[in-house]
Amino acid sequence: MKFDSALGLESRRGPVAVIGKVLIYGLMVAVFTGPLIGLLMSAFSKTLDPTSFTFWPDDFTLENFIQAEDKNVYLYLFNSFVVVGFGLLLQMLVSVFAAYSLARKKFRGMTFVMLLMLTTMMLPEEIIAIPLSLVLADLPGLHLNLIGTYAGMILPVGAWGFSILVMTEFMKEVPVELEEAARIDGAGELRIFATIIVPLCRPALGVIGVFGFTMIWDQYLLPLIVAPASDMWTLPIALRSLRSDEEVGIGVLLAASLLALLPSIIAFLAFQRQFMRGLTSGAVKG
Repeated sequence: MKFDSALGLESRRGPVAVIGKVLIYGLMVAVFTGPLIGLLMSAFSKTLDPTSFTFWPDDFTLENFIQAEDKNVYLYLFNSFVVVGFGLLLQMLVSVFAAYSLARKKFRGMTFVMLLMLTTMMLPEEIIAIPLSLVLADLPGLHLNLIGTYAGMILPVGAWGFSILVMTEFMKEVPVELEEAARIDGAGELRIFATIIVPLCRPALGVIGVFGFTMIWDQYLLPLIVAPASDMWTLPIALRSLRSDEEVGIGVLLAASLLALLPSIIAFLAFQRQFMRGLTSGAVKG
């Protein structure tokens, strides 16, 4: 969607309209990219002045990132990548299979299942913190203690109601005739799912990929419950610890903040095309 269409400026012509567009777009760029540019420049600056803003770092240096290694920031970053990598993969697999069952199959209690997923989305994390810690300390049926393990941070994010609902609604829009034609040609259930349904749902996969990555990457309460020692902390927890540590300079904190921010931006850019297609697909269907 172009800003011209959103702001109703496409019909405006002349020098006054051009100046107006430049001012509006410049204001948008300043509002949305200004804090990011400030963080980026400050992270590479040796002398920091919180009251100033610059488009180029003063006394360019990598010292902040070198000191970040002494504070185990890169270990926390590695932990975050492990959790978000396996967690997002598991979440997308669960969402695709669950959505296929809800969108293409009919069974008793389907409405109740959808209502249950909506309910889980309405509950704040703080409400389920104590029950979740009890479950992870003694996994029902298996009697495994997942506290202090990566699995304890990965399994709870493997199923997310938002991702399942997005995939379900998208799969409902896939024409049933495609499945029927494939069955006539002798294709089985698994082949139809893998070669027809999933490829047509790539835009939805982009949507749940971006939102899922952000949700898992920003997890704070779950790693706080699972990680008993600092060597298993993820970056969001580490940032809180660094902020309260008087021995850590603001430059190290800004460098760690930049490292925490960049993966989300990279994830969005990687899924950008599918993400935008997924958001706009509902407007062009039917």
